[in-house]
Amino acid sequence: MKAITTRGAVDIQKPGAFEQSDIPRPEVQGRDALVRIEAVSVNPVDTKVRAGALGELSEPTILGWDAVGTIEALGSDAEGFSVGDRVYYSGEVTRPGSNAQYQLIDSLLMARAPQSLEVEESAALPLTALTAWEGLFDKLRLTRDTGAHGEQTLLVINGAGGAGSIALQMARQLTGIRVIATASREHSAQWCRDMGAHDVVNHHDLVKEMENLGVAQVDYIFNCHDIGVHWDNMVALIKPLGEIVAIAETHKTVDLNALQPKAASFHWEFMFARPLHDIQRHLQGRALATIAGLIDEGRLRSTLGEIIGPLSVDNLTRAHRLLEEGHATGKLVLTAME
Repeated sequence: MKAITTRGAVDIQKPGAFEQSDIPRPEVQGRDALVRIEAVSVNPVDTKVRAGALGELSEPTILGWDAVGTIEALGSDAEGFSVGDRVYYSGEVTRPGSNAQYQLIDSLLMARAPQSLEVEESAALPLTALTAWEGLFDKLRLTRDTGAHGEQTLLVINGAGGAGSIALQMARQLTGIRVIATASREHSAQWCRDMGAHDVVNHHDLVKEMENLGVAQVDYIFNCHDIGVHWDNMVALIKPLGEIVAIAETHKTVDLNALQPKAASFHWEFMFARPLHDIQRHLQGRALATIAGLIDEGRLRSTLGEIIGPLSVDNLTRAHRLLEEGHATGKLVLTAME
């Protein structure tokens, strides 16, 4: 089968950062499903792994942790699916990814794709939808009830990104909380409004912007950007006993003690943690199935931002470059290899 591989490259413009390779098609066994890839999307984790975040890549490595495709074969222990089912999933960061014609995936981590979406729209969802779901409902412990949290406020930092886009929708559609997003460009601000934000503020002067909105402090913060950049603002804006969840690491030193006087809580969300540590992995397949149902009911929508083109070295390089330059609104999707 054909696949796009990398041996690692900090600089995406480096010649040979990606290569097209021919490798054997994997054999299915156990709980795994063999999926013929129809579309994939690109996430910041792809660029980080390529650049060495999980260590040097000594062998050609297939990246990609967002996909939709059709089941070609099932292992003897895979249950609840049939050959021919269209599924969507994120997968495991320690296994070969989806930038290929075929992929093996643990059937516990996947669900049938939303029936109301095109494959490109479905491919935009799994990783960020799981991140938002776990961040909002596992870490911040919001109640999935439109009558809940009516007197409370959630601030989503970087609301126009992939995770922020779906977190805005989930918070607006599944709870009664007031949702405020940050965005610095008019295009991205309008995107946040379209995704469900009640209000949008500019993160470049966040505390002042929030004051102008008449919101001195918030009950919850969902930070989808570098925590070091926003730490002081989060400390200032979180209410006493408030809750913060973050998904992106930082190279800056932050003062965790600053949250102590407010007894505010800080949580990490990393959606790969469950499969990485082999704990509660079935909950991800279950969440994706619930999310697919909500989409088909019309309560949630895809966060597809741009279809780059077919999966190729040039198109994948462009997608990584756009992500690293911070110019992507919503998700970047590539269709099946030609």
